[in-house]
Amino acid sequence: MVSATVGRTAVLGAVALSLLAVPARAVAGEPHAPAAALPAPDTAGLAAVLRSAVRQGAPGALARIDDHGRTYRVTRGVADRGTGRAVSADDRFRIGSVTKTFSAVVLLQLVDEHRLALDAPVNRYLPGLLPDDRITVRHVLSHRSGLYDYTDDLFADSVAGFEAVRKKVFTYRQLVALSLRKPRTNAPGAAYAYSNTNFVVAGLLIEKLTGKPVRTAYQRRVIEPLKLRDTFYVHPDTAIPGRHARGYLTPDRAGAPLVDATAQTVSWAQSAGAVISSARDLDVFYGALLKGKLMSAARLAEMERFTKVTGTTAYGLGLRRRVLSCGTSVYGHTGAVQGYYTYAFATKDGGRSLTAMVNTSNNAKVLNTLAGALESAFCGKPKTAAKSGAKSGARAGKATGARTREATGA
Repeated sequence: MVSATVGRTAVLGAVALSLLAVPARAVAGEPHAPAAALPAPDTAGLAAVLRSAVRQGAPGALARIDDHGRTYRVTRGVADRGTGRAVSADDRFRIGSVTKTFSAVVLLQLVDEHRLALDAPVNRYLPGLLPDDRITVRHVLSHRSGLYDYTDDLFADSVAGFEAVRKKVFTYRQLVALSLRKPRTNAPGAAYAYSNTNFVVAGLLIEKLTGKPVRTAYQRRVIEPLKLRDTFYVHPDTAIPGRHARGYLTPDRAGAPLVDATAQTVSWAQSAGAVISSARDLDVFYGALLKGKLMSAARLAEMERFTKVTGTTAYGLGLRRRVLSCGTSVYGHTGAVQGYYTYAFATKDGGRSLTAMVNTSNNAKVLNTLAGALESAFCGKPKTAAKSGAKSGARAGKATGARTREATGA
């Protein structure tokens, strides 16, 4: 189903257009096309992406585009395999590593308040936590600390690893200790290496500097100011409040049944990946962030100092930049947590934002296909529709490029 809404008027229509394969271009700078020049979203192409994701194993898929007051909603499949309820664009879900942007926002607000310095050692604020005084707050937020990602060990076997921690409650320091059992991946600042450990450290910093739980910081500094009605941090509770899509983990063994992973503490991630939200709220969040509503212009500029990861992706401070096949850059984050994959991105000016979600995980085909939602949302219809039918999904795969470490963690 596709709907486009302006104010209170909804227009429904059938969609049947696949995606055209367009080579990804390795562009490292700012968007080639300013937000005002973007073509209209390709809702038919977006529906084709979601349809492909469902065909590849996702029970359901949803997407929402907010574009200067106009809203587009696209859905395919089911939110609950047991009841057969259709997925809704308004469903809540676990956002995984999109949580990292929330954590980075809180810390950058604390920088604005002169309570934190980005280039100060983490150990200045958390004495003795880390084995190297050279690791700075900036290194942590940009994944250049060299701290080993403990989740590589926890989830070496996806289902067994998940079941072992589904109901478990960790402290932040226990998670850091898991990381420190292994050698660091690089010297501080020497290289980008995605690690959930970094944003566990971020959670510790938030709690030390505010004197309050991470939940309170998110609530007072982001959720309430932006009136995010579907966004929650419920850890260590296991339930998603209200109407939500159930999440299904794909087993390691081909042909084994999907595992309902909806109920879990997500204690293994916490400030690295435990927030619950909706497509509407994530569109509001990234739109507000990129419009400069959550921090000073100086801090936003710091957040947008990017380190190149692949030819088409770069990472700032809890924020990723992706260059699409049409040359446009978008800014946001991806999220993977058991049962859910999320892409949430917006234009540089925050005027157009997209959130797309599938209620499965541990399925690389679905993950890469979902990247095509960005192409449809920000690049518009392919110029040559005649070739699209034979190459459905190819545009998404090429635009994705190398699979980033980001999307395989929280």
